[in-house]
Amino acid sequence: MRTVMETYRRQLDRQRQNGGIGWVLLWLLGIPIPVLILLFLLRGCT
Repeated sequence: MRTVMETYRRQLDRQRQNGGIGWVLLWLLGIPIPVLILLFLLRGCT
C-alpha cells in the first residue's frame, strides 16, 4: 500500500513542476507578471 501512495505522490509532484515550468515559459515569452497573476487567479489557484 505504501508504494502506491508514494507513486501517487510522485505523480502529483511532477504535475506541479510541469505547471510551474509552464508559467515560467509564459513569462519568458514576454507575458507581463500582472497578466500571469490574473490568469492564475482565474484558474482557481490550482
